[in-house]
Amino acid sequence: MKILNLYAGIGGNRKLWGNEHEITAVENNQEIANIYKDYFPDDIVIITDAHQYLLDHYNEYDFIWSSPPCPTHSRIRKNFAIRGGKIQNKPVYPNMVLYQEILFLDGYFQGKYCVENVISWYEPLIRPHEANSHYFWTNFKIHNMPKLKRGHDGGIIELQKIKGFDLSKYNNIDKVKILRNCVHPKTGLYILNRALEIKTQEDVKQPKLFQ
Repeated sequence: MKILNLYAGIGGNRKLWGNEHEITAVENNQEIANIYKDYFPDDIVIITDAHQYLLDHYNEYDFIWSSPPCPTHSRIRKNFAIRGGKIQNKPVYPNMVLYQEILFLDGYFQGKYCVENVISWYEPLIRPHEANSHYFWTNFKIHNMPKLKRGHDGGIIELQKIKGFDLSKYNNIDKVKILRNCVHPKTGLYILNRALEIKTQEDVKQPKLFQ
């Protein structure tokens, strides 16, 4: 398949996909993209805005994975915004790029897609599948996803072991944050395999909007 991997980070979701597919990764941070390229030298890596790239190139791919920025949706960020009457994190509007991409893919894309994000502090506007403290929106059924340890309470060594990346040679980056942002590789593999298994429309699950 031709796969588009948006907001690719260092490639947690892509880690176990192998090299039999033609994969294009889009990441806007050069340093993070360099790490991705080190791990996946056969992939096409593009440094640009993933949201605009999706709009311009969505019809060139068979499977699209998108992990839009999550902080403005995060329960943790919101819960720590105001504590004891003092502002610790400035309140912000939720970034609606997330829902723009879900609606766009569901309305226009003819292939299979997965949009991933954190569990939000508000009731999601479009019903997702929930697993391993994340939301997933797909146009195919995903069920019985394996329960996996996130390691977010551990240190850099545990996170590297769980996510399968050694960042010891890289400097001037927030390694803990980068690893926490990685989708667990086994989750990424499970969802890709489900997409590959789908043969008929009877096995397609459309999002139920605003329920």
